[in-house]
Amino acid sequence: MARKPRIFVADLPYHVVQRGNNKNPIFFSEKDYLFFLTALREAKIKYPCLIYSYCLMPNHFHLLIQPKEKDNISLLLKLLGSKYVRYVNKVYGRSGTLWEGRFKCSVIDAEEYFLTCLRYIEMNPLRAGLVNKIENYPWSSYKCRAFGENDYLTDFDVWYSELSSRSFQRQLIYRCQFQGGLNNSGFDLIREMTGRGAVIGGETFKVKIEQLINQKIIIRKPGRPYKKLNNSDPVF
Repeated sequence: MARKPRIFVADLPYHVVQRGNNKNPIFFSEKDYLFFLTALREAKIKYPCLIYSYCLMPNHFHLLIQPKEKDNISLLLKLLGSKYVRYVNKVYGRSGTLWEGRFKCSVIDAEEYFLTCLRYIEMNPLRAGLVNKIENYPWSSYKCRAFGENDYLTDFDVWYSELSSRSFQRQLIYRCQFQGGLNNSGFDLIREMTGRGAVIGGETFKVKIEQLINQKIIIRKPGRPYKKLNNSDPVF
């Protein structure tokens, strides 16, 4: 079966997830996380993208990323993935793939779901039970916005920059956004749509993306496609 075509548009944010093969770990030591972040910074320079948020989990990683050119996400992840796999294979004497197929991604309606996606990504360690406070997890972008720690990777979006003219006030407001519970209906939408490579947004945003890419976006249910017996009937 042919691969589902990607939906890529320049200057719009995307949620990206890449998992380890068979859900196996992709990071084995602190040095691995540090190497990955260095490689991500280098890839971001070569294929310009804004990285608004990231979280490196033991067996997968998340990015909230906005490409300057429509192909830059794919090019960035190809460079990052191949470089990191070579590093892991050399350091740990292994061979073969590290990733579980292609990365998953979904374009985001920034007006409706940008903050929800930030929270979804940066609360991952808390939901997974790796820490009891988000700020205790060292491998995410949270402390950059929440406490002003420069990680030389995270970019500030317009929403964050307009929270206040004072940095300490912006950080305080940002921390307040994470004081709610872990359950959020928007999280379910982000998880489902990213897994299906669909659009994270309402019908108006979906129509906007269709106009930009000049094609209809059809969101199919998981599973094998169903075909009617009549050859003139559509395939779902």
